[in-house]
Amino acid sequence: MQAALEVTARHCGRELELYGQCVAARPESWQRDCHRLKMDIARCTSAHPAVRRIRQACAEPFVAFEECLRRHEADAAQCAEHVRRFLQCAEQVEAQPLPDS
Repeated sequence: MQAALEVTARHCGRELELYGQCVAARPESWQRDCHRLKMDIARCTSAHPAVRRIRQACAEPFVAFEECLRRHEADAAQCAEHVRRFLQCAEQVEAQPLPDS
């Protein structure tokens, strides 16, 4: 679907799967209980150049999404518009060619 998620799934699929299972199993406390797994995904993806570019370019919509999740911890669906904005940004960044190193 989205390039950023595809990159994450390709390189960090196991971490993403464990985090998703944790979130689904703990709808009331996932933000606290799944934090370590979220950090595992961050560590895994930090090595990928495309993901680093997305993090840098899309920091603002991502922070807004995380803030929304904190405000609506028991109902993450409230943050769908924030997700859409972040993913739209990520797709635009991913569509740009990587600079030569």
